[in-house]
Amino acid sequence: MPDASTQPPQQGMRLQLRHLTRFRYDGPVVESHNEIRLRPLDDALQECLAYELRVSPQASVSCRTDFHRNLVEHFELHQPHDCLEIEALSTVQTYPEIRPEPPANLGPETLNDPTVDGDFFDFLAESRLAPVNREIWRQAVDILGAAVTDLWRDALKLAGHIHRQFSYVPNSTAVHTDGATALSQRQGVCQDYAHALISLCRSQQIPARYVSGYFYNGNRGDQNEASHAWVEIFVPGQGWRGWDPTHDRAPDTRYVRLASGRDYQDVKPVAGHFLGRGTKAMEVEVQVCLAPPL
Repeated sequence: MPDASTQPPQQGMRLQLRHLTRFRYDGPVVESHNEIRLRPLDDALQECLAYELRVSPQASVSCRTDFHRNLVEHFELHQPHDCLEIEALSTVQTYPEIRPEPPANLGPETLNDPTVDGDFFDFLAESRLAPVNREIWRQAVDILGAAVTDLWRDALKLAGHIHRQFSYVPNSTAVHTDGATALSQRQGVCQDYAHALISLCRSQQIPARYVSGYFYNGNRGDQNEASHAWVEIFVPGQGWRGWDPTHDRAPDTRYVRLASGRDYQDVKPVAGHFLGRGTKAMEVEVQVCLAPPL
């Protein structure tokens, strides 16, 4: 599986990101509507210092916030075109996690405490790509035992199981592969690791959500890479904390978050509809590198 060759500095990192999506069509497309989730988030762990979205053919871009509080950019094209390019350029400053390890023995019952403030309810129920069924529940019980006693540490036990049992096999799954299929096949890419963990967690009433983004693996920025995905677990008193089941570790200053949701369907970097002949090809180029010194 892909991994980073550099250790993150304690003070954080300043990273430059380039994400290009190119659609080539069989014939002229007369109209298209597109949603983009490519602007890095601003929170305690990262700050988006610069961002530019380039669209060709040119289009007027509007912004809104979706149900899960992600920034969504939208544009429409109403002139014929046989190629569409969407390029996002960003500079992000990341910061180290300063919160302590979650307190022990925070079980599911603590979620019912009236003092717990958080938007975790939508992340307890199954979703299209993170289903929950009896077989998934059975697997989780086999790993954890009869009852969850610690939301955070039990989630990490499930993640460790996936990390040990799964094989990282590119092109063995597709974007519509769900967590149940991934658990059955025990192989896939980061998206499948994330969906599998989310399904197991939700089967045990552990709030879990899908995160899209990138991580810096030490490349100079001239190599084509891939987007990344991991999971966040809701911890009472602390909020959402990330865990990467592909590498079985907490996200650090090499990671950049784009969006979060119930599963991949909620956070697609590029999504849309068009009128015209079918898509002939889609190409994606991703580069993540260190920003030059100030």
